[in-house]
Amino acid sequence: MVCLKNGRFGELGQIQGKFRDPEFLSAMLSTESVDSFPLASTSLSLQPETRIELSEKGNCCMSEIAANGHEIIQDYLKSLDGSPGVYRMLNAASEVLYVGKARNLRARVSNYARPGGHSGRIARMISETVSMMFLTTRTETEALLLEQNLIKQLKPRYNVLLRDDKSFPNILISREHPFPQLKKHRGKRSEIGTYFGPFASAGAVNRTLNQLQKVFLLRNCSDPMFESRTRPCLQYQIKRCAAPCTGKIDAEGYGVLVADAVRFLQGKTTAVQANLALEMSEASDAMEFERAAALRDRIKALTAVQQSQGVNPAGVPEADVIALHLENGQACVQVFFIRANQSWGNRDFYPKTGAGAEEDEILEAFVVQFYDDKEPPRLVLLSHELENADLVTELLSDRAGRKVEVAVPLRGEKAELMENAARNARESLARKMAEGATQNMLLQALGEAFELDGPPRRIEVYDNSHIQGAHAVGGMIVAGSEGFLKSQYRKYDIKSAAGVNSDDFGMMKEVLTRRFEKLLKEDPDRKGETWPDLLLIDGGAGQVSAVAAVMAELGVEDIPMVGVAKGVDRDQGKEEFHRLGLPVKALPRNDPVLYYVQRLRDEAHRWAIGAHRAKRAKAFSLTPLDDIPGIGAKRKRALLAHFGSAKAVARAGLPDLMAVPGISEAMAGVILDFFNAKG
Repeated sequence: MVCLKNGRFGELGQIQGKFRDPEFLSAMLSTESVDSFPLASTSLSLQPETRIELSEKGNCCMSEIAANGHEIIQDYLKSLDGSPGVYRMLNAASEVLYVGKARNLRARVSNYARPGGHSGRIARMISETVSMMFLTTRTETEALLLEQNLIKQLKPRYNVLLRDDKSFPNILISREHPFPQLKKHRGKRSEIGTYFGPFASAGAVNRTLNQLQKVFLLRNCSDPMFESRTRPCLQYQIKRCAAPCTGKIDAEGYGVLVADAVRFLQGKTTAVQANLALEMSEASDAMEFERAAALRDRIKALTAVQQSQGVNPAGVPEADVIALHLENGQACVQVFFIRANQSWGNRDFYPKTGAGAEEDEILEAFVVQFYDDKEPPRLVLLSHELENADLVTELLSDRAGRKVEVAVPLRGEKAELMENAARNARESLARKMAEGATQNMLLQALGEAFELDGPPRRIEVYDNSHIQGAHAVGGMIVAGSEGFLKSQYRKYDIKSAAGVNSDDFGMMKEVLTRRFEKLLKEDPDRKGETWPDLLLIDGGAGQVSAVAAVMAELGVEDIPMVGVAKGVDRDQGKEEFHRLGLPVKALPRNDPVLYYVQRLRDEAHRWAIGAHRAKRAKAFSLTPLDDIPGIGAKRKRALLAHFGSAKAVARAGLPDLMAVPGISEAMAGVILDFFNAKG
C-alpha cells in the first residue's frame, strides 16, 4: 500500500544536493510517502486496477487489486514515456525489491514485461513484483546518482550492494598553523590543508608517516602541545622533527621542509633527492660536517622509502586499479591505489550480488557506490567493460570537479597492474569461500551441539566490563556465516545503579533490555537481518536467568540462549554451558565447537574491556573545566594553553581570564562563579 500525504502530490523542486541527504531519502522517497519530490520532473504511474480509498485517519491510500508479475508491469507501459529516470519494484508488503535507472523508462520497463528471456534472479524479482514507482529526471546522470543513493538508503534485495563500513585514511599536511602538522586523517576533509590518499589501511599510512618524519622532519604533535613546549621533545632527539616549537628552525626553513614533503607525495622524488644532495655538498664544502651528515641520513631514508615500494609503475602517476572476479555467484573486487607513481596499498571487497548478476552490472554498481564519499583519481582502470561507461565517466568527473578517465587496459604497464589486481581478487575470493565453508560447518555443528532448530545465522555475544563498578560498560559482538561482523558491534554505557553496585546480573539486564527494546521498535515483524538466532552470555546460570527474565518481560521468548561459564578451576577447556530448563552441558576438550565458542567469548571480552579502558582513560583526562557551562573543547584548549593547568585557571582573576582568546567578560565571570561556588 502506498499512502499520499494530505491526499495529493506536492510541488516539484530541484534535484541537486538533496539526493545525498539520508533524511530526505527516507522521508520523501520511501514507499510510504510521496508528498513531494525535489526532482526536475516526477511521475508516479498507477495501475488501471488501482482503487483510491480513505483510511481510518482520513488519509488517501491506494491498494492493489491486480495480480503480480508480467501483466502488472505491462500495464505501467501505458503511462510511461521515453524520459530518463529511476524505477522501483515493490512486493506485496511494500518492500522495495529493486531500484534501477533508465535512459528511457518505457524501453527499460518493457524488458521486464516480456514473459521469458530473464535470468533466474530477475525472473524471481518479477514474480514478486506487485507495484512499481517511477521518478523522472532531467538527465541520465541525475538518474544514476539518484539510483545509487536510493540503493544505499533502501538496500533492496535484488540490487548489487557494496558492503563497506570503513573510511579510508589519508595523510594530511595541516595548514591551520604557521608550522604545518603532518598527521593521519579519516573522514570528511573539513580541516584546511593538503590531503594525500587514500591509503588502503591505517598501517600503510603509519609506515609512510614514519618514513616521512625521518626524511622531512615535520612535526606530528598537536597545536596545544606545540604551544606549551619549552624544550625539544624526543622526536627532535631521534632526528624525526626539526623542533620548530623551540625555535630550532624558523618559519622559512620549515616551509622548505613542507614544500619538499608535498613534492615527494606528489611523485616528484627526483627533484627532492637532487636538492638534498646539493645541500649536502654545499654543507660539506663549508665544513659544516654535522649538517652534511644529517642531510646524508635524510637521503638514505628517502632512498629506503623509494625501495620499500613493491610496485612503482613509472607510467602511471595516479590511478585506482579495480579488478573483479566472479565465481559461483560470489564476487570479489580488488582495488589497488596508485599515487605519485607508487603503490599505496590495496583492499578487497565482497559486494552482495544475488544470483545471476553479471560482471558489468556488479562492477558498474561497485564503482558508482565506491566513489560516493571519496574523490576519484584522474584514471580508473577496470577489469571489465561497463555497459554505461560514458555515463559513469561523466558522473565521476562531476564528483571530482575535473576530468576522470575510465578505461580497460589491454597492453603494457597498465595491463600488468590489472593482471596483478585480478590475480589478487581471484586468490582472495578463493580464501573467502574456503573460510565461509569452514564457518558454515562450525555453525552447523554449533546448532547440533546445543540442540537448535538449525545452524544459527546470527549469533550475539554479550559481556560486561568494570572495576568494582567503576566505568561499567556492556559489550555486544555479532558473528555469522561471514565471521565476525564488526560493523554491528555495540557498546553500552551502564546508566543504572547496577554499575555502581557491581551487580553483574543488573548490568546484563540493562544491556539486553536496551538492545531488544530497540529491536522491537525498529523491526517488530523481524523482517530484517538484525534479529539473533542465538544469544551467548558470558556467565553461568544466574546471568542466563537474568536474561531470560528480561526477554520474558519483552515478550521475546523464542530465541535460545546459552551461558558460557569458566567451569572447574576456571580453566580454559573446562567451560560449562548453561541453558534454561536444561542440565549443564560440557564439550570435549578437542571439540571444534568448543574452540569456536571460546573465540566468540574471548572476542566479546576483548570488545567489552576495550570499551571499559577507553571510558576509564577518558575519565582520567577530564578536568573541572569540563563541568563549566559554555566551556567547550576549543575554549578548554585555549585556557589550558594559556594557564598550563586547570588549577591555574581556578586561581586566575577576571583580567587574566579575559586575556585568553575566546573568553569574554561574561564568560570569565561564569568561570569565576563556578570555582568560587566550589570553594
